[in-house]
Amino acid sequence: MAMSNRNNPYSFDPWLEWRKGLDYYRDDPFFQKALKHFSGDDWEKADEGARSISGRVSSRWRDFSDAIAAPEKRPYVAHYDAHHHRVDRIVRPYETETMEKEIFSEAIFSKKTSAWEKLAKMYLIYQNGEACIACPLVCTEGLIAIIEKYPDSSELERILLHCREGIEGDFGIGAQYLSEIQGGSDLQANVLEAVQEGGEWRLYGAKFFCSATHADYMVVTAKPVGSELVALFVVPSWLEGNREKEIRNGFTIDRLKWKMGTSELPTAEITFHGAKAYPVGPLDKGVANAVGIVLTLSRLTVGLSSAASMTRAAREAAKYSEFRDAFGSPIGRFPMVAGQIQNLEHHARRTTAGALRLYGEFLELQGLRDEGSLAARQKKFTVREAVMLQKITASWDCVDVLRLAMSIFGGHGVMEDFSSLPRLYRDAAVNELWEGPRNVLLTQILRDIERASSWYSPAAFVEGLLKGADAATVKELAEEMSEIAARLDPFRMDEETIALCGRWDSLCHRLFHAYQDVALEKVEG
Repeated sequence: MAMSNRNNPYSFDPWLEWRKGLDYYRDDPFFQKALKHFSGDDWEKADEGARSISGRVSSRWRDFSDAIAAPEKRPYVAHYDAHHHRVDRIVRPYETETMEKEIFSEAIFSKKTSAWEKLAKMYLIYQNGEACIACPLVCTEGLIAIIEKYPDSSELERILLHCREGIEGDFGIGAQYLSEIQGGSDLQANVLEAVQEGGEWRLYGAKFFCSATHADYMVVTAKPVGSELVALFVVPSWLEGNREKEIRNGFTIDRLKWKMGTSELPTAEITFHGAKAYPVGPLDKGVANAVGIVLTLSRLTVGLSSAASMTRAAREAAKYSEFRDAFGSPIGRFPMVAGQIQNLEHHARRTTAGALRLYGEFLELQGLRDEGSLAARQKKFTVREAVMLQKITASWDCVDVLRLAMSIFGGHGVMEDFSSLPRLYRDAAVNELWEGPRNVLLTQILRDIERASSWYSPAAFVEGLLKGADAATVKELAEEMSEIAARLDPFRMDEETIALCGRWDSLCHRLFHAYQDVALEKVEG
């Protein structure tokens, strides 16, 4: 029993000292092992790259990420300067701009940076949450990927150079503006107009969810006048010579959104008033390219960032359970808490292993030969569906893991100045909706499975996805998928369909958990 003491000597300093001295990469043997397993010949570069930034990620950039989360440091827009010139200046704190410059100066998307080195660095960076970094990173990656496929003009080539390799030490940042007020995930419902004027494309209309509004370039969907088909454009925020003058390229930032999470990231409503735009890819393939290239990379990143957030949450909760005493014992020695810590660590590890495995399979597609063969077609289909399955599963699990991790801290768990977990929790809730909410992707997966059934049966798809899994598990999931896919019409409204939709939701979640478990076994085995 503790005696009374008006000068309570209790201190959190031992736990804080551990947290201060932690190195995200060097002190994580599991991630090192998983990265080595899946990166193959790229391991040495990936390991070297991760070590080169881990010290800064774990201290300087971590502290910047925490500092900019304060409500008074939220970004805001100054619409006019002192002389009544419209500037729509995004005002962000010093820490944000400094950290952004330092991270983008790492040239993560340069041709000199290997694929697995890029992934390892992004995984470490994502352990600090969104922090006005995660979204701009993946949006820049998507912009680079689409221009690399369609470098159709000198303007696009210069934008590609700026974002990938940098120009005179300055690296361009990308964004993607797809959603409109009436459409959300339904890109075909977009009505933003693209008009040819004097041999140039100009955009007119409004976009409603525009994250990374401070970016240099944006990927934008729009419909050429007179067409029902969606095209894809790259739009500079400023034309050459106008950035310093704060003259935007024919658009206004109407207002910034007030979001639950990712609060450090400026997300805006934007109106285009004739913005100069460069078409990228065929004008009738905008949706296919936006989904197949831009959104696919974003959805892959949701899985990776979820794994990163879970890893940090599990690690900090586990250490806190060793430090914090209650009822005469460290709380980690109570079986209820010990079981919860094991649960956190298992989710973090299998989500990380699954994300690395899927990234490796995604990279394999780029070197796929005989693309017209049935096997190649099935492989592409499997990876496409796995990307969506990971997005809905990892983002859902991440919210649960962070909530449980916060509970290990008791009342301190929800104190935003005590740890980063509440901020990561709010970010995770946004991640769940980003790049397609759960119901949209569940419906898309079902429709894809049905359309492919003549050349890739549901059972064969499950078998292809779960190579290496327990035979009984594969058989059970394959049979259930075949049954539901044969019966479920997602657009028929009755109680039977609602029940089947619930089963489909559960099945997809269990299916990807099985995929992750195979990946985890590969690493731990």
